[in-house]
This record gives sequence, C-alpha cells and structure tokens, in this order.
Amino acid sequence: QVQLVESGGGLVQAGGSLRLSCVASGGVFAVNAMNWWRQRPGKQRELVAAITSDGTINYDDSAKGRFTISRDNAKNTVYLQMNSLKPEDTAVYYCYLNWGGPFRYSNWGTGTQVTVSS
Repeated sequence: QVQLVESGGGLVQAGGSLRLSCVASGGVFAVNAMNWWRQRPGKQRELVAAITSDGTINYDDSAKGRFTISRDNAKNTVYLQMNSLKPEDTAVYYCYLNWGGPFRYSNWGTGTQVTVSS
C-alpha cells in the first residue's frame, strides 16, 4: 500500500525558513509528478509547487522566488524549501503523488502544519 509521509513542518517566525520532505513508499513506480499543496485556514486547498518526471517545475505566484521544489527520484522523495516565510504561508501542507505511468494513480499525504508568526 502506497504511503506518503511528510515531515519538516513547524513554527517559525516571519522571514524564516523551513524545508518540507515527503517520502513515498509501498510499491511506487513510474512517478509522473510530485506536488506540494496547502490549505490555509478557511480556504480551499491550493497547489503551491509541482515537479514532473521530466523535471518541469511550476509554482503558484505566491511561492515564486521564495520556495524551491526538488526531488530525489532514487528515494521517491520530494522537498519544498521555503524561505522568507510570511504569516500568510500558515497552512497545512500536503504532498501529492501521481504515479504508475499511464495508469496515473494518485495518493495524498496526511499533511504537515506550517505556522509562521509575525
């Protein structure tokens, strides 16, 4: 059974940094994309950053210039380096995995809380 385990969340002051990690396990193959989403209080879940199997990267406008997504294919791990954090970045951050090549299976992590104090 595929599992996604996120780590690296926590409480940080505005202007600080955090690095989130997400490890996929349980028979994952042919990863198509690994993304980071977030859900801010009272808001819908939104895509923050995405990286595909060919290395194509996209960011939400709010993340551009501050966040960096990267992946280690050998470890089925995706990272999100978050710098210059703002209070409005406070959210639960979720890892999303699309895998299995043309079968396009999908899995979500359980989320990790990021809180940025002003």
